[in-house]
Amino acid sequence: MAAAGRWRAGLALLVVALGLGGPRAEQTEEHLKREHSLSKPYQGVGSASSGLWDLLGNAMVMTQYIRLTPDVQSKQGAVWNRVPCYLRDWEMQVHFKIHGQGKKNLNGDGFAIWYTKDRMQPGPVFGSKDNFLGLGVFVDTYPNEEKQQERVFPYISAMVNNGSLTYDHDRDGRPTELGGCTAMVRNLNHDTFLVIRYVKRRLTVSAACRGRAGSGATAWLRELLLSQVLIDIDGKHEWRDCIDVPGVRLPRGYYFGTSSVTGDLSAIFVGDASGRVSALLPDNHDIISLKLYQLTVERTPEEEKRDREVYLPVVDNLKLPGMEAPLEPMSGLALFLIVFFSLVAIVFAIVIGVIVYNKWQEQSRKHFY
Repeated sequence: MAAAGRWRAGLALLVVALGLGGPRAEQTEEHLKREHSLSKPYQGVGSASSGLWDLLGNAMVMTQYIRLTPDVQSKQGAVWNRVPCYLRDWEMQVHFKIHGQGKKNLNGDGFAIWYTKDRMQPGPVFGSKDNFLGLGVFVDTYPNEEKQQERVFPYISAMVNNGSLTYDHDRDGRPTELGGCTAMVRNLNHDTFLVIRYVKRRLTVSAACRGRAGSGATAWLRELLLSQVLIDIDGKHEWRDCIDVPGVRLPRGYYFGTSSVTGDLSAIFVGDASGRVSALLPDNHDIISLKLYQLTVERTPEEEKRDREVYLPVVDNLKLPGMEAPLEPMSGLALFLIVFFSLVAIVFAIVIGVIVYNKWQEQSRKHFY
């Protein structure tokens, strides 16, 4: 155990020395925001009169986890935060478990983590509505596109939507994804985490699996993040980022949530070369905890100007239909100057009009006499 700790510390120093730490190399302070976090014993979850989280569909509160969907076909479930989030920089840690009886790629469908304007709206995108406003991070466990060969599932991807884009299920969301990676997160005895970090308009998504249970797992995850080491997919110390996208602009005041869907997989059967037939079986999708941290990051004056509040989700330099960057709002001085010179122009036009009218009347009198 001590050797593993020294190994991680040495790798962290190497990452920093090589300048590979990216946005995580910045000095940040973080604070757990309990109004946006969900953990055991899940007190008040789903209660109409109290609590900070709502349940939707087939989601159920258990003693050790919240089950979004059981391993039964055609189920949808979700849990949504009731409090809108106005944080500028944040990090969401998702502790989850996906497990079932299906074999590799014979299971489904997956789950999503959301930061969106609308909440509690079921739909076809992993149990939530399509054409959403905000961010969706998807853990997709079933390949729908039959002809693709290079992508291995389960697969993690991310999408930013301004309400005009549709998630393409038949192509596993490829046309609109920001990036992604393979993450073998099914049927593991390890703790599995997904970490979504949004700092200075940069979105990073990391997955981590570790064979340590209980509070030690959370302590290990904090050590992992603070040491700049971002991802260990299968416990083999293969550390890497999953998604890292700069120029992501998300409005404040949206809601966090997570949803899942199982689809109709158990009605499908697949035969292999030996003639054996296997059923495509759904998975259980369990959420153990959602923990949101407020990140306090220093900004230069240039960064303050660049990171002004936006009103529609957008990704800089991303050429997707309907994803053009919104016009920058005018400053107070610019608006004042526009109004001032507009009024001057109107007054000038009125004065010229009066002068022309008076001259016309004077000439009319001369012609009359």
